[in-house]
Amino acid sequence: MRDFLLLALIFWLTTLFLPWWALIFPAVLLGAVLFTGSFRAFIIGFASGAAAWGIQVIYIDFANQSVLSSRMADMIGVGSSLMVILITLLIGGLLTALSTLLGTRFRLMLKPRQNARSFS
Repeated sequence: MRDFLLLALIFWLTTLFLPWWALIFPAVLLGAVLFTGSFRAFIIGFASGAAAWGIQVIYIDFANQSVLSSRMADMIGVGSSLMVILITLLIGGLLTALSTLLGTRFRLMLKPRQNARSFS
């Protein structure tokens, strides 16, 4: 729970001031620092990224009375503004999930093996 809240807060702050792709950098770094297992890194990364993007998207949607999301829904042909919000949450969740997974896998890749044989 602590990892989820920490990631969600950092992702939300990042989305306030930086472009959408800037989420990759703190996600990779925190994925390498916080997680030891790939599955946990992916799930918590997805949930926290979707939550951070969800807060931002819902705030923007309420601020303009769903005009933007309904126009986007018409443009991409999904029918409702709720589907646009769900697609946005899916994209944000996948971006952060894959980034935290990448950080975790980098750390595991660079970690020395315990049972490495010496060929000298």
